[in-house]
Amino acid sequence: MNRDFALKTLFRVLHYTVLSLAVIVAIFPFYWVVVTSLSTSSHVFDFPPVMVPLWHFHNYVRAWDEAPWARYFFNTVFIAAVTTALVIVTSSLAGFAFGQLRFPGRGALFVLLLSLIMIPNEMLLIPNYVLLKDLNWLNTYQAQIIPYGASVFGIFLLRQFFLSLPVELYEAAAIDGCSRIRYLLKVGMPLAKGPIATIAIYIFLGSWNAFLWPLIVTTSSSVQPIQVGLATFLSAHGTAWTRLSAASVFTTAPIMVLFLILQRQFVEGVSQGAIKA
Repeated sequence: MNRDFALKTLFRVLHYTVLSLAVIVAIFPFYWVVVTSLSTSSHVFDFPPVMVPLWHFHNYVRAWDEAPWARYFFNTVFIAAVTTALVIVTSSLAGFAFGQLRFPGRGALFVLLLSLIMIPNEMLLIPNYVLLKDLNWLNTYQAQIIPYGASVFGIFLLRQFFLSLPVELYEAAAIDGCSRIRYLLKVGMPLAKGPIATIAIYIFLGSWNAFLWPLIVTTSSSVQPIQVGLATFLSAHGTAWTRLSAASVFTTAPIMVLFLILQRQFVEGVSQGAIKA
C-alpha cells in the first residue's frame, strides 16, 4: 500500500514538473518581449540579460505615436471578421455537400480538395499576385480577403460533422418539403455550432497574424493590418527593439485574451467534428 502510494506520488510530481517546464518554455518568449518592451535601448543586449522589467512605460507611448495603430486595428478586425464570415459560408456549403449529398465523383473531388493542403502557400504568391493585379485589386481590402475566403480545414471539419448526422434526418426534412438550403440553415448549421466556432476562431487568428501576403499586396496604411504595421520599426539604420517589443505586446495581447476566452469552444469544436470517415 505504501509503495503504491509512493509511486503514485512520484508519478504525480514528475507529471506536474514536466507540465510546469512546458508552460515556462511556452510563456518565456512572450515574457521576454514584455521585459524588452519595458527596457531601454542600452540594456537590450546586456549579458547576462536583465530578466526583470525596468518599467519604462514611455516605450509604449512612443510606439503608439509612431504609427497609425487605430487604423491598423480597424483594418485587421475588419479583414479578419469578413474573411471568417466568408470561410464559414463556403465551408458550410461545401461541407454539407460532401457530407450529406450524394453525387458522382464526390469522393474523388474531396480527395482532390484535400490534396491542396500539399501545395505550399509560397507557390501561390506569384500567380495570385498577377491575378489580383489584372483585377486592379492591389492595395485593397478584397485582395486580403477573397484569396482566403475558403478553407480546406473548414470544409474537412464540417464534412466530417455532417457525415455523423443520420441521413434519415435529411430525408425526413425533404419529405416535409424542406429544401437543401433551408435544411442547412435551420438544421445543419445550428447543430454544427461547435465546429463552426472552431473554424471561426482558427480563421480569425490566422487572419489577425497574416503578414507576408498583406505586405506583398498592400502599400498604404489605410488598408494594411497590424502585422505589417510592426514593420514600421524595422529600417536599414537598425531596429528599435524596445518600441517594436512594445508594439508587439499591445497588438498580440487582444488576440491572446480572445483565444483564452474561447479556447474551450475551440477544443470542443475539434472533438465534435466527427472522426467518421
